[in-house]
Order: sequence, then structure tokens, then C-alpha cells
Amino acid sequence: MVFVTGATGILGRIIVLELLKRGKHVRASKRPGSNLNEVKHSYSFYTENPDDFFNKIEWMDVDFDDPDSLQNALKGVEDVYHCAAKVSFHPKDEKEMYHTNIKGTENLLYACEGSSVKKFLHVSSVAVLDNFNEKGELDEDSDFNPKLEHSAYAISKHLSEMEAWRASAEGLNVVIINPGMIVGSGNWNQSSGELFSTFENNSFTFSGGSAYVDVRDVAKTSIELMENNIFGERFIIVAENNRYADLAQQIRTRLGLKEAKILSGFQLNIGRLANTLFGWFIPKLRMITKSNIEAISSFNTISNQKIKEKLGYQFIPVKESIDFHLNNYINDKKLKK
Repeated sequence: MVFVTGATGILGRIIVLELLKRGKHVRASKRPGSNLNEVKHSYSFYTENPDDFFNKIEWMDVDFDDPDSLQNALKGVEDVYHCAAKVSFHPKDEKEMYHTNIKGTENLLYACEGSSVKKFLHVSSVAVLDNFNEKGELDEDSDFNPKLEHSAYAISKHLSEMEAWRASAEGLNVVIINPGMIVGSGNWNQSSGELFSTFENNSFTFSGGSAYVDVRDVAKTSIELMENNIFGERFIIVAENNRYADLAQQIRTRLGLKEAKILSGFQLNIGRLANTLFGWFIPKLRMITKSNIEAISSFNTISNQKIKEKLGYQFIPVKESIDFHLNNYINDKKLKK
């Protein structure tokens, strides 16, 4: 039995689907109010038999603050894929994010002690990477630098990694993955699912960029790491490094929209000043923090060499990934009209 947390999220649902395609029995965590119909619908983008696969999932409401709930979820489970996390860059979400990402991971790992769990994959983020290698790139040895300013999200993912490494040191077979920005279909209004609506609804973009990866690649590499018993290591999972402006152009051109304007550093810092003055009055301004400005203005090269060499894996090109999921986004919008 395999247990997947965060199974209604953009990544968790595809790890579940990929495991089912490989004949695994999957138990999946959800919240009481989770929209399972939306998950089932999104499976139609990835398989011709969405209902057949969806109906094989053993769904379970799991309270990550309740040890009994966690122990019950882990009964008979040998492999755990921990995808559940709160992703946000808004200051109002900091408390919830720390609790979900750090305490939730800690509680799950404690529940694994004395259980049947043998393998544990922890989903982290490239947001925890800091120190550059001799090539000027971020790689698996780019350890988190606490002296630098970070978003609350990055801090929460770093501290949740520490919980995973603690469990690894105590004998659990643990592997950590650090995906970039995940491009997927469904869950259009949450986390990285907002990628397309964000580029559609904003006529501006930023000078920086990020590392992107297709959700199908993250799911497949995660499962291959577990099945090949590769533990005690972390792996960056990215396909390419791309500028926001290039993605904005691809997405907005396909949607028939005018080219997005790149906001300058001066304009962003004016916004930061406005946040200081009016953030209490205009909630959207609270997003304009120093760490967020640095994140959207920087363009770091993040290396995927380690995972490619370890698994001999070839990633879906980002342009191809964007085209596939953007088409699904457009079709879903048509359905709602």
C-alpha cells in the first residue's frame, strides 16, 4: 500500500495517477471539503480512462494534528509520498504555512515511527537553495543560508526538510525532491495551478525568471527514485530555466492578448513603499515585500544534472509543457461558459 498526502493538489493527484498506472494500491489524503470531482475531471487530461483510475483510489480524510488519524492512515502502508503543503507568498498565510509545512511534516514522520512504512519521499522546493557552485549555478549542494532574507514559504520548506533529514538520520529511508515551478492541469485557482490565470489577467510581468518542470516529470522521477531505492539524498527536479517574460509572451499570444510589460525595479520599489504606507488598507499591496521583489527580479540557473545522470531521465521541454496544459486551461474555460 502507498500513501500520498496532498493528493488533491496539482502534484499529488498525478503521483497518485502514475502509481495507479503502475498497478499500485493507493491511499490518498484529502480534506473534508476537497473537490474530488475536480480531481477526477483533471484525470481526463492525462488518460483515456479517468474514471477507472479514479475509482481505485482509497480516499481518506486525514488530520495532520491528530496522531490517531495519522496512524490510521498509515496502516499497511510501506511507501509514503509527502506532497501536502501550503504554498503562499502572502504575509497573511505565514502562520498557517509554518504549521502545515513544518508541524504537519513533523507529525507525519513521528507517526511513521513504529509503523509499516519503509520508504518516504518528501516534496520540498528549489526555494530552499542558496549557495552557488563554481559554475554559478544552484545545485543539490546549494545549502540554505539563514543569513539571507527569505520568504516565509522558503523558510517553512527548509525547516520541513530538516524534519525529513532527522528521520533519515534515525533510520527511515528518505529521499527529498526539490521541484521548480510545476506546470500542470487542473486546480487552476491554487498554488502553481494559478500560472495561466496569472499571466492571462495581468498585463505586466517581471524581469526575472524561474525553473519550470512538467507535473508528469515530477511524478515519474519521484516514483523512479523510490522504486530504485535511492535514499539519503536530495534531487532537484527542473526541466529548464525560463524568464517570466518569455512564458508571458507564449501564454498571452495563445490567448490573443497583448504583450505584457516588464515592471522595472524602480516601479517595484515604489510598490514596496506603497505597501509600507497603505498595506494595512489595501491587502494586495502586502504581497510587495523585499523578499518577493528579489524573487521576481532574479534569474538563477538551477541545475538538473544530478537527476538526469542518476535516472537517465529526459524532461518534457517547457514550451511543449506550456502548450499542453494551456490547451487544457482553455478547454476548461470553455466548459464553464
